[in-house]
Amino acid sequence: SFLLFRVKVKNLMSVVMIGKALKLTGYHSESKAKEYKHVCKRACQRAVDQLKAGALAVEAVAAALVELEDSPFTNAGMGSNLNLSGEIECDASIMDGKSLHFGAVGAISGIKNPVLVANRLLSEAQKGKLSAGRIPPCFLVGRGAHDWAVSHGIPPCPSEKMATKFSLSAYKRNKRKMELAEKMDTGQNQTKKRRQSSENENGSGCLDTVGAVVVDLEGNVAAAVSSGGLAMKHPGRVGQAAHYGCGCWAENACNMNPYSTAVSTSGCGEHLIRTMLARECSAAMQSEDAHQALLEAMQNKFISSPFLTSEDRVLGGVIVLRCCRCVEAQPSQNIQGILVEFLWSHTTESMCVGYMSAQDSKAKTHISRLPPGTVPGQSLAIEGGVCRLMGVVE
Repeated sequence: SFLLFRVKVKNLMSVVMIGKALKLTGYHSESKAKEYKHVCKRACQRAVDQLKAGALAVEAVAAALVELEDSPFTNAGMGSNLNLSGEIECDASIMDGKSLHFGAVGAISGIKNPVLVANRLLSEAQKGKLSAGRIPPCFLVGRGAHDWAVSHGIPPCPSEKMATKFSLSAYKRNKRKMELAEKMDTGQNQTKKRRQSSENENGSGCLDTVGAVVVDLEGNVAAAVSSGGLAMKHPGRVGQAAHYGCGCWAENACNMNPYSTAVSTSGCGEHLIRTMLARECSAAMQSEDAHQALLEAMQNKFISSPFLTSEDRVLGGVIVLRCCRCVEAQPSQNIQGILVEFLWSHTTESMCVGYMSAQDSKAKTHISRLPPGTVPGQSLAIEGGVCRLMGVVE
């Protein structure tokens, strides 16, 4: 299905799109859906406020992610999933379409907003080489990432303060189920059934990475993503949210590419890493028909990817912005506009998205779901819209 929304905007050229809260099994409950929509709206508003104040896309997308990380209802920053050792380790990355610089952190603990560390890595790299001609890092992990963040003025946050009642109770529940499973017969078929049942019952299959994509007043694009990773993951595991070309991608238009594109992904990190889905979707968006291009990319480069032939279900989703400039002659003035297409697609059962332009009084939100009767991981949903952002050329 493809939904088309048309919005006319004058003088302010900016659009924010947020995606979060993919679930592997079961529809979102109405109570949780309401909370997901609220946090998406707040994130959109925060980014738009930044854009109206003159911020660039990369600054606005970081602001949106901070709002998402601060929510106890998202698996990012505060309230993230706990790993096997009962600790929180987060992944995040950000990419600036104007400079093409990228910053990321993986398996970082004790930092409330991992995206701020990723963004600081990006901005520090733009300053050039370090002393003695050393290349500045763009991706740091673990203790090294934490220490670098603190040395650059980002305050630490005790891990126990980042855990919420919900994440702690989920950890205890998952740990009991794992201990029980280990005591039972470990036959292959029974183990597989128990694993699937466990995911269905305790929500360990919840793949709620958060992400955002933005186009600013100048037509620059940026993308970011943040995640606490899978529940009960092995310590040190790094998901797609930190990997280059896998969690997010942003690239302004150039001579070779007529469209500016920004992509953020969510889902099973291992599936997204092995397919580099963010970059694949960005490349596909250079085709004339954005909807058809994204549909084919999700089907051919993800669900039917030769790199995932051993997987029964391929789980993930994307939010995408595609922009191009256009100039129209008017009787009294030249009007410069940006045509913005925003799309989302997912193979998981549901996905919450929010979007907002600088002219909107509030963000719009939507829970996208697979069509009835389809199988998660084997089918996909795709929706989106378009808006024309106008401004006067002096």
